[in-house]
Amino acid sequence: MSAPPAEAQTTALATFPNPAPQRDFRIHMEIPEFTCLCPKTGQPDFATLILDYIPDRNCVELKSLKLYIWSFRNVGCFHEDVTNRILDDLARITQPRYMQLTARFYVRGGIFTTIVAEHRQADWTPTPTVRLTDFDRQSNTRD
Repeated sequence: MSAPPAEAQTTALATFPNPAPQRDFRIHMEIPEFTCLCPKTGQPDFATLILDYIPDRNCVELKSLKLYIWSFRNVGCFHEDVTNRILDDLARITQPRYMQLTARFYVRGGIFTTIVAEHRQADWTPTPTVRLTDFDRQSNTRD
């Protein structure tokens, strides 16, 4: 039930160059099959991980992310610890402008748990979002 060495897990993560480093864009991933073990009971815990990030120079490669996530399958972890650990590992390897990891754990003992952890570069300021729904609709048939 103990964790593999941190080096073994993080070396499995790979990156590729950001194809558009000149702009902020969001990468959204949903990982519905995360599992780890409860460190108290040894019972499996299941979660959906939601990863949102704005890359700087590197993006995480998907197959390596999948293998990294699978490496927690037989590891005893508290929800809060594993969420922050995954965020730290991903932020360390990609060094994003911004990253948020949401872990939505399924019910255990009648309690759903959601953990949200964030990382941001100290000098990064997000560009203002343009919401197209905020503009009035234009029509040549309307007064």
